[in-house]
Amino acid sequence: MKNVLITSFDMEVGGVERSLLGMLNNFDHQQFDLELFLYSQSGDFLDLLPPQVKLLDEVKEYKTVRLPIKQIFKLQMWALGFARLMAKVSTLFNKNKESGYLQTQLIWKYCLPFLPSRKKQYDIAISYLWPHHYVAKKVQANVKIAWIHTDYSAIETDIESDLLIWRDYDHIVSISDDCSTAFLKKYPSLQNKLIVIENITAPDFIKEMSIVKFDNVFIQKNFNLLTVGRLCHPKAIDNAIKALHLIHQKGFKDIKWYVIGDGPDKIFLEELIKKQELTDSFILLGKINNPYPYIKQCDLYLQPSRYEGKSVAVTEAKILAKPILVTNYPTAMSQINHSLDGMICENSIEDIAEAIINLYKNAKQRELLSDYCSTQNYNNAEELTKLYKIMNSTNLIDV
Repeated sequence: MKNVLITSFDMEVGGVERSLLGMLNNFDHQQFDLELFLYSQSGDFLDLLPPQVKLLDEVKEYKTVRLPIKQIFKLQMWALGFARLMAKVSTLFNKNKESGYLQTQLIWKYCLPFLPSRKKQYDIAISYLWPHHYVAKKVQANVKIAWIHTDYSAIETDIESDLLIWRDYDHIVSISDDCSTAFLKKYPSLQNKLIVIENITAPDFIKEMSIVKFDNVFIQKNFNLLTVGRLCHPKAIDNAIKALHLIHQKGFKDIKWYVIGDGPDKIFLEELIKKQELTDSFILLGKINNPYPYIKQCDLYLQPSRYEGKSVAVTEAKILAKPILVTNYPTAMSQINHSLDGMICENSIEDIAEAIINLYKNAKQRELLSDYCSTQNYNNAEELTKLYKIMNSTNLIDV
């Protein structure tokens, strides 16, 4: 049996975490002995980890990469505190909305000398969440694999610094062809390392969880829209609010929009909802451990994102046979076949509003979208055979 280390930040409710759960629950535990290292042992998905996976102890230094700088100094972790300050100052005057990725990259770069290494030697080490500094520089393994979940054409990173990390990996896993294309435009020299492995879904689990009792907030007489995602710039919830305002201006005031998720833009979005006079119509439900009953009961699932890698929530809405509308972010067509299993609209407030109104008016089209999804098999556990192939591609030492 080969020993495998998998790393990520935490198990909070999110798309990456749901895809990680899908992979862990479908893994061949007879062939591989899995250890999971989370930088922070937090999140409502912790209880859903399969018993075959050994959860390693938390290491306090790694938790600091997402702690407020003041808190790090209160913990008297001086070197890490000053390293965080350096990262913040380095991007202080960057006006790019996506400069947070660059700052995160710099946090790891400056903090790395002060972070402890893992002493154990592994056959395989998988870094499931970017940045990938920990497995690259602090873990000993015969084979190292990194995952990419986002559209690299839409984020700002230090390419030269990133390449110093990527070179330590034997394989890089992308979750879609479009993600691969965007990644290779920025890092063309890494083409030989790249392989596509889709997010592993668990249709039976999702369907089972969708029928449990829940606090149904939807009013039947209304047309209820739903989005699941973090309250952050990439998810474009601000555009959703403005689109609903426009919809109401056109007279369709029985259309309500609900959002499941939490994130850094919460206060900004709450203020925007008040400004657009949508307090009773655009509802932030917050973090909900089990979003599936809400997806199952909504009238239309929406993903209004500015960009996505490959939305886990959209796949889950397909599994639950819901009519789906997504904006035309760069990777949208890798997940939605327009007019077949969902609809794609242009990424503007006006187009989002118009597409919602069209689907609101056209119950037959919504029914056709749902019917098609209900006939599809979304169980893709066989994707893991691609992972097993690269995990076994090098002469590893059995333990």
